[in-house]
Amino acid sequence: MSRHVCTSSKLAPSCAWSRQQHSRSFSTRHISAPASVRRSTVLVAGGGAAAWLVAGGLVAAGAAAASGLFGGDNPQQLVRSGMNKFRQNDVEGSLQDFDRALAASPQLNPYLWQRGLSLYYVQQYTAGAKQFRDDVAVNPNDTEESIWAFLCEAQLEGPEAARQNMLKVGRDPRPVMRAAYECFQSGSSPDSILAAANDNGGHDSFYALLYVGLWHEAHGNTAEAEKAMVQAVQTQYAQLSGDYMASLAKVHCQRRSWTV
Repeated sequence: MSRHVCTSSKLAPSCAWSRQQHSRSFSTRHISAPASVRRSTVLVAGGGAAAWLVAGGLVAAGAAAASGLFGGDNPQQLVRSGMNKFRQNDVEGSLQDFDRALAASPQLNPYLWQRGLSLYYVQQYTAGAKQFRDDVAVNPNDTEESIWAFLCEAQLEGPEAARQNMLKVGRDPRPVMRAAYECFQSGSSPDSILAAANDNGGHDSFYALLYVGLWHEAHGNTAEAEKAMVQAVQTQYAQLSGDYMASLAKVHCQRRSWTV
């Protein structure tokens, strides 16, 4: 799911611009936004002078920034900057940029999945869980954000308690993510996630290994988590795709001092 600036294929109205400028993919998300949340346009700030974000580009972003609509902060630039900092393992710096983007344009909140990821890696799990839950509220078919909300809550209260409140989402059309969701939801062995990938180092293999590693981390299996995450980083897809989640896997290893 090559992720882009504001949200992956789940990008909602306010983030259309963000997705088309950066690669990352919460694995090519399956998105089905409610009628009230269209991805084509979104008002990014209140009042008649607000700018509209349109799929394919930020309309009047330059003019809006110049007019002081964002108080000197351009949300588009801040999200891009935050993503770049995250890729370089400056997670704390990335969070500062995402928070500034949110302060400049509060309507971005349910679309800032990047912020939720940064919150996880700085161990702000309560805020991270809220970010992902807010995101799923506007995109009820977002498998990956449901899983990430679980991951945050598992760090706070353990996997079994987190499982009881795991967000329900629609059936994901992607075999790997469907298997991942079922494993996180049931607590069953993540072997079925790997079994769903058969592209030998490609997109599906990377995502399968990524979520197997995250499953093991949530369940306290550090050795197995390290093994799967390192293998994810070593896939051809992670090395060549430019996917934001490939960068996340690398950051995951770096922050745990795991050798790739």
